[in-house]
Amino acid sequence: MGAQDRVVVGVRDLVKQYPGVRAVDGVSFEVRRGEIFGMVGPNGAGKTTTIECVEGLRRPDGGTIEVLGLDPLRDRYELRARIGVQFQSAALPDRIRVWEALDLFSGFYPHPAKWERLREQMGLAEKRNAFFGKLSGGQKQRVLIALALVSSPELVFLDELTTGLDPQARRAMWDEVRTARQQGTTVYLTTHFMEEAERLCDRVAIVDHGRIVALDTPQRLVDSIGAEHRVVFEVQGDLDEATLRDAPGVVRVEMTGERVTVYGPEDGLVGRVVTALEEAGTRFANLRTEQPTLEDVFLALTGKEMRN
Repeated sequence: MGAQDRVVVGVRDLVKQYPGVRAVDGVSFEVRRGEIFGMVGPNGAGKTTTIECVEGLRRPDGGTIEVLGLDPLRDRYELRARIGVQFQSAALPDRIRVWEALDLFSGFYPHPAKWERLREQMGLAEKRNAFFGKLSGGQKQRVLIALALVSSPELVFLDELTTGLDPQARRAMWDEVRTARQQGTTVYLTTHFMEEAERLCDRVAIVDHGRIVALDTPQRLVDSIGAEHRVVFEVQGDLDEATLRDAPGVVRVEMTGERVTVYGPEDGLVGRVVTALEEAGTRFANLRTEQPTLEDVFLALTGKEMRN
């Protein structure tokens, strides 16, 4: 398989503007066959506008887009049979039953997946006859994923997949995305949850103010900023900051009330912190370690914390 065969989405110098705002400002990237590609950033960064241009739902003002070798606007009808798009819940009437929605959408495609299997796979067997409007948020999202996959797509688009879900439902959705990839579907998703991108994606494009500020694997992005590891704990009683600041390998110490954060290289940091505290006779609790994350990458690249 050649390099061109491995690229299922190719975007070059994409521009989309509205009165007074340049929502997408010269974005370029590729999505490779078989990967989970994530576009992450705060609300309003341009993620949804970008994915809608790639899907052919919006006409860009500049640049080129190729999806599965097709132009998403000129070849929209041919492309629709080969991709899946996650609908927003408002696209379904409250009084449609789960099986009715799956059966209806499967009839739109020449080679649909067996919707009964998708229903089982998504854990919706017991909700077969339930009205869509009566489902929980997590159950609705499962239905929407099933509808996006019912066409047996080569490529599926998922926009803000887990917004509004509780942590348990969010992790269940992650499992469904991984399953889709294992079954041969390439996944292109957007999210403003950095943890979601870090857990799910093979590669991540970080977007801010309509521009891609970094694109690589989550681990390489984290490694690129050289961020220190952290030891966090609560101190019980008085603590002289110098006790920790003078310990070998400690880069800096932050104290906020009883909460203390110690920064430094990963190797041996926990042991040195604990030893310093014990030698000083300082009692502590709830000690844990924290590794650098994509949140740290965003902060390092933009100079601000992630905003929702």
